Amino acid sequence: MSEAGPRLGGRRHSDERSSPQRSLGQRKPARTITIDGEHAGRRLDKFLRSQFKGVPAGLLFRLLRQGKLRVNGRKAQQNHRLQEGDVIDVPELHVDTAAAPRPAVPSTLLDQLRGAVLHEDDDLLIIDKPAGAAVHRGTDVSAGVIEALQHLRPELPELELSHRLDRGTSGVLALAKTPSMLRYLHGLLRDRKHEIERHYLAVVAGRWPADMDIVDAPLRREEDGVVVAGDGQSAETRVSVKRRIGNRATVVDVRLVTGRKHQIRVHLSHAGHPIAGDDRYGGRAFNRRVTGLGGPGIYLHAAKLVIPKPDGADLVVTAPMPRRWKALLNSDL
Repeated sequence: MSEAGPRLGGRRHSDERSSPQRSLGQRKPARTITIDGEHAGRRLDKFLRSQFKGVPAGLLFRLLRQGKLRVNGRKAQQNHRLQEGDVIDVPELHVDTAAAPRPAVPSTLLDQLRGAVLHEDDDLLIIDKPAGAAVHRGTDVSAGVIEALQHLRPELPELELSHRLDRGTSGVLALAKTPSMLRYLHGLLRDRKHEIERHYLAVVAGRWPADMDIVDAPLRREEDGVVVAGDGQSAETRVSVKRRIGNRATVVDVRLVTGRKHQIRVHLSHAGHPIAGDDRYGGRAFNRRVTGLGGPGIYLHAAKLVIPKPDGADLVVTAPMPRRWKALLNSDL
């Protein structure tokens, strides 16, 4: 390993050596990568995709299958778990840059995220995600939060989402700066004993019963959404009343015990109190009234995240209630 490998985002990265550049159009130079402790334990395919973001994943996987991209001089499977000291030999890669242009990030999203940081340290970047922003690019989204942050923070090339929020949901969103922190957070999300606490605020239709503090109903994904079903995955949500809005709505504090897709939205609707502005699981008449009084969009906000850090301390990050909620909260629904 060389004395000083490249530094990315202020951290030592895997040691990387490149052969002299060849003038062959868009070919990239052959290189050798030595895995350091930060990347030990990662799957080979995920590591390669993170390092060669301009290269189609299909090309990387084909090179693995053909044995042209090797680990420690041997052919490797894409699910191979890397170990510290592993040496990856990467051949010259033919990259058609015109076929994979960098996603265009809307200027409005960039402006929203410049002042959205709630917490930052060596391992984490935690932001207040604006409502209406997708967390990543998709079929109808040219660029989401992760692409925008990669544009704003090029010194953090390994920045990754640790969890997701629905497009319409605002609030606390955590991103890992390093692969080791990403693995740590994913482990916490799977661990019921040392879990990340995720608290939300929601405005729901009707008067939520003060004595109904748990919704425990299994969920199953279907083509047109998520439904409560006996053969679904276990799902538990804890709910407490924060305040009443007249006689027609309630602001509730919601804590996710499990983290299924659309869990809060489906559970609250299943309990007979759908979230205001929820165009999939909510009520049309109530949503029309809410839109007229407080504006469009779902009234669901990730208000607090409590992360047990590796040193034993809890990191508590909160996001203030969105300003657009004030008109609705001050109304007489």
